[in-house]
This record gives sequence, C-alpha cells and structure tokens, in this order.
Amino acid sequence: MKKITHHYGVELDWVEPLAKELEGKVEGNFILVPDYIHTGDRYVLNCDPNISALYLDVVYHSEIHLRQVNKTDDFIGVYYNLTEGRAALLSDDIVNRIGRWSYNMAIIDSTLHSDYIVKRGSETFALCIFIKKDTIKEYFQNNHALKKHIDNILDSKKNTIVKFTRMSNKSYNLLVNLRSKKIQEKSFEFHLKGTVLNLIAEFIEKITFDEIVIDTVNEDDLANIMRSKMYLTENIKYAFPGIPFLAQEVNMSVSKYKKLFKKITGMTPNYFFMNSKLLESKRLLEEKQLTIKQVSEELNFAGSSYFIIKFKELFGMSPKNFIRLLQ
Repeated sequence: MKKITHHYGVELDWVEPLAKELEGKVEGNFILVPDYIHTGDRYVLNCDPNISALYLDVVYHSEIHLRQVNKTDDFIGVYYNLTEGRAALLSDDIVNRIGRWSYNMAIIDSTLHSDYIVKRGSETFALCIFIKKDTIKEYFQNNHALKKHIDNILDSKKNTIVKFTRMSNKSYNLLVNLRSKKIQEKSFEFHLKGTVLNLIAEFIEKITFDEIVIDTVNEDDLANIMRSKMYLTENIKYAFPGIPFLAQEVNMSVSKYKKLFKKITGMTPNYFFMNSKLLESKRLLEEKQLTIKQVSEELNFAGSSYFIIKFKELFGMSPKNFIRLLQ
C-alpha cells in the first residue's frame, strides 16, 4: 500500500507536493498521475480568494492511504464522495466505509487529522471544497438563528466543526450534472465553480443552531464515536442496544456520548441506528431476493406494518411502491 502524508487548504500550496507524492506533476488545473496509480482526472480550482476545490473522477489501480495533516486551522473541508468500491475513513484503526451507498458527505475542521484509504479497483467520484472560516462567518451573518453564535461556532478552542452524514438529493443531482460535463472543455471551470457555490449555499441554508453542538472534539473522541457508529452499523439486524451500553463501550458518560454522537453524525444514536436499518432494508429490496416481510424479519423490525411506516417516513414511498420502481 502506498502511504502519503499531505495537507489541503484554500491556498493551493498543497497541489505541487501532493502531485509529487503521487509520482505525478501539475499541468494547468490538472494533477497528472501515472496510470498504475489511477486513471482519470484530478482537477484543482481556486474559485475565489476564500474558496478552492478538488474534483476527482478516477479509477484506482493501486491501494492508497492518504493521511491529511493540515498546516493551518483557518478553513473547513466539505467532502462529497460517491465512490463505487472500497473506500474508507480510518480513525484509530477503525474503518468507516464512505462512498455512494454509505455516509457520503463529511464536514471536517482543518484542525483534525484524517486518514483516507481506497482499495484497488475503486471508482472514486468526489468533490472536496475548502472554505475559509472567515467566509463561513460572513454567510452566517445573514442567518438570524446563527448570527449570535458565530464566534463560538468558529472558535477552535471552543468548538470543532465535524460531521459525517449523507448528502441531500439536491447535492447529489448537482454532482451528477457536473460529472456529465466534459472536463477538457474551457467551460468546465465555470460549471465547477457554479456547482461549488450552489453546494455551499445549500450547506449554509440547511444549518440551524438546533443542529449545532458547540464542543471541542479531539482525535480520541472522534475515534470513539466512529467506533460506536461502526458497532451500530454492524449490528443493525438486532435491537438497539441502548445508550448506557454504547457510552460504556467507549468509556464516556451518557451525557458526553449523546452530545458528541449528535455533533459528529448530526443524529441521535437511536435515529442513526434506525436510519442505518432503513438504508440496509432499501439495499436488500434492491437485490430482489427477499420479500417485504422477510426484510422486516431480517432486520428485526417490530412487525411489517412498523417497517412500512418507517420506510415511508424516510424515503417518501412504501416498500411496495419502491419495488415497483425497480421493475
């Protein structure tokens, strides 16, 4: 496995060093990498003095471990990842799958280190956006619900910005539309910049103070919550184990566990568990091997009727109608 330590940032001083680590070079906006590492495109764009982006549409032919250790704490990274294959964020040796069918959006403070591992054969389509915290502050000034909390939210001594979630349908459609554009054409730069600004606008519009947990997160805390998240994901066929048990497993108080879990995932542990169950039920239905009743029993729902209600709440249609769409 090829291991690379690198940094990102709004300033593009990281582009040449990353290209060198990947045994490649920079030509214009492109990072050109040898085919035995990956084929496809890496495209970098400085959208304005406070926002830059990295666009990837590649197929990996080598296993890569990218360790991100940033040199500044003045930006946040918003990562949209629609990888088809085996890609994961590594935290304290806990592998957290990311990609199209997993949790495919991450918002990470530049103060945090992260490890990204992608396996050979994986098709990665991703857009990484780097935004100065001062620019986020300007956006928040227009949000009355957040305005008075801005300083606390962006003060790294009081708060760490970190969240792992799923992108909205709107974001997904914006990315799919961008991918349909030809990267070799001069107009691609304008399409990319427009997509980046639209994604940022949606990200800002969706933030409410009720969803923000003001607290710092160190690497151990992050690793513990990610470990707990993985435990819940791996045990979705069973009943919810209870918050006291989960908190004890990562050596946290119940109050700290609930607070950090909500901060990092954007959900309560109970909601995350149910959401993961329903995502798995959708995957099982897509395979067309099990009936609705069998899926309900496989995932230990409290009866088919309850499963149908919860499925409709999340996906906006009944399992029966979803199956019809697959035909």
